[in-house]
Amino acid sequence: MNLGLLGIDPSTATVAAAAHRAGVRIAVASETPAGQIHSGPAPVLPGDPPRRVRWEDLLDPATCDAILVAASGWNDDRAEAVRKLVQAGRTLVVSQPLGLSMLYAYELDMIRQDSGAVLIPILPDRLHPFVPRLRDWIELRLPSAGVETISFEHRLVERTKEDVLGAFCRDADLIRVLVGAPTRLSTLGAAEGDVAWATLAVGLTSPARPPVRWQVVRSDTPGLTITVIATDGTVRIEIPAEAADPAGAWRWTGPGGSETAPFDGGAAILAVIETRLAGRTDAGDPPAATWDDAARGVELAETVPRSMAKGRAIDLHQEEFTEIGTFKGTMASLGCGIVLLALAVIVGATLLGGIAKQIGWEFGERLAGLWPVLVLLTMGLFLLLQLLPALVAPSPRPPSLPQRNAAHKPGKLGKS
Repeated sequence: MNLGLLGIDPSTATVAAAAHRAGVRIAVASETPAGQIHSGPAPVLPGDPPRRVRWEDLLDPATCDAILVAASGWNDDRAEAVRKLVQAGRTLVVSQPLGLSMLYAYELDMIRQDSGAVLIPILPDRLHPFVPRLRDWIELRLPSAGVETISFEHRLVERTKEDVLGAFCRDADLIRVLVGAPTRLSTLGAAEGDVAWATLAVGLTSPARPPVRWQVVRSDTPGLTITVIATDGTVRIEIPAEAADPAGAWRWTGPGGSETAPFDGGAAILAVIETRLAGRTDAGDPPAATWDDAARGVELAETVPRSMAKGRAIDLHQEEFTEIGTFKGTMASLGCGIVLLALAVIVGATLLGGIAKQIGWEFGERLAGLWPVLVLLTMGLFLLLQLLPALVAPSPRPPSLPQRNAAHKPGKLGKS
C-alpha cells in the first residue's frame, strides 16, 4: 500500500507517521512544503521525502492507493482539487473538518455516491475501547434515569473561532456515538467578538437521553475530558490531544478505580484504510466513522454560530439527505414560484388587454389573450418534470456500515 499527501496538518501527519512505522510508503506529496513534513509540531517522517507532484497527478490511481487530505491551508483551490479527486473515484483520508460548510460536505457525499470514491474521515477517538465501554455504562443506567448529565471539557491553547468550531466538530462525533443524534442545540457565551468563542458552551439534548454540555477552556495542556455523572457514581475519561502526544494514554476513572490505555490514533486510521482498500466491512462496535458521520459533525458545528446570532436554541430535524430529496425540495420551491408567476401573468395580461381594447390596439388584445395558453404550457411542463425520478433510475447507494441503533443513523439536519 502506498499513500499520498495533499497538504499536511497534525491529523494527516499522525497517520503518515503511523504508516511509516508500519512500513507503508508515503510515495507522493502535493502542496506540502518539506519543512512541514520533517519538522515542526507534526510528527517527523524520517527517510527520503516523498516525490513532489501536482495535485492533478493524484487523479491517476497509479500514483498511490489512498490520499491524505489536510485541512491546513484550505482554500477554494484545495476544495476544487478534492472535488475532482472524488469525481475520479479516489480513496481519500481527510482531516475533520475540511471546512465548516455543510453544503460542500453533502456535495462531496452526492459525488461519492456516483463515482464510488471512498472518503475516510480522520476520527479515531471513537475506536478507543473506552468509548464503547462508556456508551454501554450510560445505556445500562438509562432505563432508570440514572445518568444526570454528560459534560465535555475541551482544553485548547488558542481559542479562535476556527479552533473552537473544529474541536467541537470532532467531539460531536463522540457525542453521537455515546448518546445518539441530538434534536436541539443551544449555546451559551458572550454576544460577540473573540470572547464569545473563548468562553463558548454548547448544550445538546434529545428525547429520553441525558443532556450533554460541551465547553471550551483555556489550558497549556490541550486535551478533552468527558465526565458522566450518574446517581450511582461518576466516570471520567481523560483524552490527550493528538498533536501533543499521538500515542498518548487515555485515563479512565470510575467507581471501580483508575486505569490507563495507550492509543495510537494514526495506527487506528491506518487499519481503517487497509480495511476499506481490501473491500471488507468494518465489524467494529462502534464502526469506524463514515463520511456521513463527518458531514453530520460539520453540520452541527455550522449550527453553533446561527444559535449564537439568534440567541436561542435550534431544533434539529433528522432528514435523510439524498438526491431525490433535493429534487423534491427544488420542485416544491419551483411550484410555489410558478403559482406566483401565473398570478402576476394573469394580472398583467388583464391590464394589457383592457388598455389595448381602449386604444384599439389589436395586437395587444391578441397578445393578452394568450395568457391561458402560456400558463397551461408552464404548468404542463412542471408536471412533466415530476416524472423525472421515475424515468431516471437513481444511482445505487453504497451499503451503510452497521449501526448500533437507529438513533445513530446520519442524515440531513433541518433547522428551525
